[in-house]
Amino acid sequence: MVTIKSKKEIDLMKEVCKIVALTYEKLEKEIKVGMTTLELDQIAEQTMRKLGAIPAQKGYNPGIKGIPNFPSSICVSINDEVIHGIPSKKRIIQEGDVVSIDTVALKNGFHGDAARTFIVGKASKEKQRLVDVTKQAFFEGIKYAKPGYRIGDISHAIGEYVHSQGYSVVQEFQGHGIGKEMHEDPGIPNSGKSGRGLRIEPGMTLAVEPMVIQGKSNILELEDGWTIITEDGSLAAHYENTILITEKEPKILTIL
Repeated sequence: MVTIKSKKEIDLMKEVCKIVALTYEKLEKEIKVGMTTLELDQIAEQTMRKLGAIPAQKGYNPGIKGIPNFPSSICVSINDEVIHGIPSKKRIIQEGDVVSIDTVALKNGFHGDAARTFIVGKASKEKQRLVDVTKQAFFEGIKYAKPGYRIGDISHAIGEYVHSQGYSVVQEFQGHGIGKEMHEDPGIPNSGKSGRGLRIEPGMTLAVEPMVIQGKSNILELEDGWTIITEDGSLAAHYENTILITEKEPKILTIL
């Protein structure tokens, strides 16, 4: 069921989403060659807790049989890892790594969700273009995140833009509504037909998140039950924000 947020609920969403944005501000300052992905996880958790939130991903379980609880505060996915990478003291960030981080904070019963992709150290033009296209795909999508359009219009805009740049979008995972639950209706695919799906209304809060692959869209799941990688070993990037639907333009809640 899609929830339309009240003014009080929107204020609580803004508060937790600001914490997500501040967490990324801290991570962007701290991320560097030679550190472990576990160190990034610890920085994120400390930042969220210091600001009065808890890391909602820690211990999360989607309710699918056989999948263990997610053990960490953030997802850290490197190079050919698309999403849901598990931080580890054994995973050391190397020069030129493409590092995608997905963070969800919880405060006062409401969630804020965002993802960013960083290139650590020197970036090749090829890698930088992937990251830039992924970010721009989000902004292409939210041009349609306003009353008068449907969810399919957001999906179509994202997919068309990504494909026009020669890349692929992940089909099996998608954006979503967000609020009291981390994942709420509606689902927001990263490709689709315009004019289809739920009609967009003021008061909706949505997590729009293009997941883009340099090569083919095929993916694989690792034995840990979480980490998703590209089947052909090509690079991937991820960009996400929680947005609020207003009477006019959408408001991005997870950007300072």
